[in-house]
Amino acid sequence: MPRLSKLLLAAMVGSALPLAAMADVVVSSNDGHSVMDAKKTIVAPNPLGRDSITVIDVKAYPPKIKATFDAPGSVVGPPGAIWLSKDESWGIVTSATKADAAAKTGGISPDDRVAVFDLTANPPKVTQTLAAGAGASQVRVSPDGTLALVANRAEGTVSVFTVKDKQLTAAGKVDTGNAKSLPSAVVFVDDNNALLTRGGDNMVNVLHIDAGKVTIDPRPITTGLAPYTMDINGAHTLAAVSNMGRGDGDEDSVSLIDLKSKPYRVVGTVGVPSGPEPMKFSPDGRFLAIGAENGSTKTADNPFHSDHGLLGLYAVEGQTLHKIAQANTGAWIEGIAFARDGKTVLVQGMQDRKVEVFRWNGKTLTPGKSLTIDSAGPESFATAWP
Repeated sequence: MPRLSKLLLAAMVGSALPLAAMADVVVSSNDGHSVMDAKKTIVAPNPLGRDSITVIDVKAYPPKIKATFDAPGSVVGPPGAIWLSKDESWGIVTSATKADAAAKTGGISPDDRVAVFDLTANPPKVTQTLAAGAGASQVRVSPDGTLALVANRAEGTVSVFTVKDKQLTAAGKVDTGNAKSLPSAVVFVDDNNALLTRGGDNMVNVLHIDAGKVTIDPRPITTGLAPYTMDINGAHTLAAVSNMGRGDGDEDSVSLIDLKSKPYRVVGTVGVPSGPEPMKFSPDGRFLAIGAENGSTKTADNPFHSDHGLLGLYAVEGQTLHKIAQANTGAWIEGIAFARDGKTVLVQGMQDRKVEVFRWNGKTLTPGKSLTIDSAGPESFATAWP
């Protein structure tokens, strides 16, 4: 009986553990207020779905959905609009747009919300909501955990927040000097430097951080036309930037920025299929996964239309890329995430409202069973690992 009591107690404690303490998780921000109509214009659906966050357990294969809870989110902007702490206990999510019945464009208007969520709560929940700037998109936190930056696409600024005790406090904004610069993705190189993509005026800025004050380096980095999504490898020696081009069917590109050089500079640009919005380094930095819209967000009568997107796996060879494998995906794909061991790859399908699952062995991609996201389209991923 004493042994049985101990076993029952252990089972009860295990069931009470927070989600993040029980598994390696990927968190997915999901947009329930946006769909594409027949003209491939983003509009609000009727009825509206729920904006949410889904917690996906990737410690074992196949991955499993552990929880979904209400939280703001938006498909507008690069697929980095969510961040997760290293201990997987809390995170931050942004929302660049919101449903607005009075809006002139499809029932959607710009949003500025930033929300903090707690994964240790049962169930997980949002614990703080505050404002950044119009079109709040990618959010990242400094390596020392004291500062958060949010790129505000609709107003040409970057919001600065101090971070303490899993809460944010507004600490001002950095103005790019061009309201149409479309700041999109921001990543920290270290506690004193960050990078910002500006798709509206075709540059990447270096942001310097000194005692909480953020300034823009006078030298812009030139990657390609319309730099958008950006990721950094786990060693913080290389950044990748997707250049979206004109979105008119031509081949686009991904540029690599050497973070060991002073000043930082582009050391290589590689041609990739059209619309390379989804992009992510593997946890060990040996591979770069690059997705492609591949014309899947174009109307059926467009000569560049395709009914599927693409997922490509590229080996990172010094300062260049070499494609190893490619697989078809659904249409209108967004974020990519690797499991901690690098062997499972997740791809968000905004149109199909699914997370596609692939196994990766370093040579081939093998599709698995997709995960369905109820009432919303998955649009941004975050993990506690690189």
